[in-house]
Amino acid sequence: MIFNPKKSLGQNFLVDEKILNKIIDIGNVNFENVVIEVGPGKGALTDKIFKKKPKKLTVIEKDERLIKLLNNKFGSEIDIINNDMMKISYEEYLQENLIIFGNLPYNISTQILTKWIKINSLEKFCKKLVLMFQKEVADRIIADTNTKNYGRLSIISNWKMKIEKIIDIEPKSFNPSPKVKSTLLVFVPKKKYHILKDPKNLEHITNIFFSQRRKMIKKPLKFLFNNFEEVSKKLSIDLKLRPQNLDHKTYYKICELYELELIK
Repeated sequence: MIFNPKKSLGQNFLVDEKILNKIIDIGNVNFENVVIEVGPGKGALTDKIFKKKPKKLTVIEKDERLIKLLNNKFGSEIDIINNDMMKISYEEYLQENLIIFGNLPYNISTQILTKWIKINSLEKFCKKLVLMFQKEVADRIIADTNTKNYGRLSIISNWKMKIEKIIDIEPKSFNPSPKVKSTLLVFVPKKKYHILKDPKNLEHITNIFFSQRRKMIKKPLKFLFNNFEEVSKKLSIDLKLRPQNLDHKTYYKICELYELELIK
């Protein structure tokens, strides 16, 4: 069967055996694990996961043409879900020792990552997420304070996740080859993190700050709090700083105070 990848679905299939084996080694799947793979494509990684004999393997694929390929290859040996990965309610798939794999379509990679981060009690079920991103996006996810890439994505990603960069991947490792490099990251849910009432508040706050990242933080604090000077003193924040000068934890503390203001 001749298969023509769709650009609209971000279909760049990983074909490099060395990288596929590296992903499998990092995943460290065994018979105790429940595995979800999003965007399995033609099943190159799926096949390697399957051979590790996980307790259960579920793949989520939107393209019906690929569903036929996967059904022919694996039949009823794995659960194959024909759906958009953004429309899945992942909570119903949470089981102990869960590992999530994904070569994420570039156009929705940050959305799907944020969707997983927002899952309640993810740390109770998920051992790790082994995910591939466009390098530019990965650089923003792992960016440190006081760097040009530091911003909303880094703050939200690091809220509930420990993140490790594994390797940059050249375009030639894919078919068809994308125009940019990719990066493999591993996310391990934190057991302890700042408890927020609603993750949307953190998204809102970081949006307010980083929509004007070159401005001093006095302006966004004043927008969020009537008592902004009191807030700055409580958190020992210099109002002349820029948004990129505040570390992750400071934003989580700002969000906590903001949520307290909302219930007054």
